[in-house]
Amino acid sequence: MRWLARFAGYVWAAGAVAGCTFAGWLMARRFDLVNIAMVYLLAVVVIAVRFSLGAAVTAALLAVLAFDVAFVPPRGAVTVDDAQYLLTFAIMVVVAIVISRLVADSRRQAERRAALALEAEKERIRSTLLASISHDLRTPLAVMAGASSSLAEESERMDPGERKALAQSVFEQARRLSDHVAKILQMTRIEAGAIRVERDWVALDELVGTVLARLRPALATRRVIVDLPADLPLVRVDATLIEQALANLLENAAQHTPPGTIVRVRGQREAGEVVLTVEDYGGGPEGDDLERVFARFHEGLPEGTGAGVGLGLAICRALVKLHGGRTWAERIPGGAIAFRFSLPVEDVPPIPAEPVSD
Repeated sequence: MRWLARFAGYVWAAGAVAGCTFAGWLMARRFDLVNIAMVYLLAVVVIAVRFSLGAAVTAALLAVLAFDVAFVPPRGAVTVDDAQYLLTFAIMVVVAIVISRLVADSRRQAERRAALALEAEKERIRSTLLASISHDLRTPLAVMAGASSSLAEESERMDPGERKALAQSVFEQARRLSDHVAKILQMTRIEAGAIRVERDWVALDELVGTVLARLRPALATRRVIVDLPADLPLVRVDATLIEQALANLLENAAQHTPPGTIVRVRGQREAGEVVLTVEDYGGGPEGDDLERVFARFHEGLPEGTGAGVGLGLAICRALVKLHGGRTWAERIPGGAIAFRFSLPVEDVPPIPAEPVSD
């Protein structure tokens, strides 16, 4: 099909000239020839704007030929008795060349601007990632180095409680470091299109229960309330990916709220979709633009909060988008902020009947 795309401009040029010839034939009784020539000129301009220089010049030459043969006396012959039409023909060709060059220059400038914008975005992400790594990854490494150094050099003089506390600190920081790296790698895989969605029918109450059981240590100091109606339909999703999306919302609530904060998990059915919501009453990010919290490497909190590399919500949005859903945040009455994502509802296939034995 490449040849078709390559010659599409020439096909359009021939079609446009044919259409102009028909229009000129209809106009011939009521309009002067100069007006008919303007119709051809309009077609040349349109082809020059939409297609290549070759297609534009072809349109101009075909327009000159068609106008000459069909309308310029003597009709039916490629001759011109009046020299003024030679000027008209020359103008058509010049217009085609000038407009094509201008459009080509404009496209090249647009491509350069797009390339520069893309490079600037890559540089911004690179700089932000390096800054994030230097802060959020360096901190647990420093803690691990200090704790392990103390264990190696002074463990004999420590009581069992101190040794256990230092070992626990190394373990927690190693897990934190592993989570940071895993999120960076997962975002890279999503952007590269390397994640496959393996869909199956899932009950949302089971999915929520699995996530809450896994995050029980992180949410131990929060008051978690689950509000899932019994009539929520099954959804056809990749359970592992949607569990990760919900877990990221709950981890975000755990990281950004003080102990004792109420965290509520809600589910509700709306037209053609199911909406899962994680509400927390910890105040949420500052500012009114809640959309920015889903941007990569955005934290919205001061440094030193231990909030991570700012990819959890971005990953959540990307995973939900893979399922055809939406992700958004909004403030709700009572000083809470609700992070929501939707999943499309499909008709559950009927369970095949068991064969009746004789």
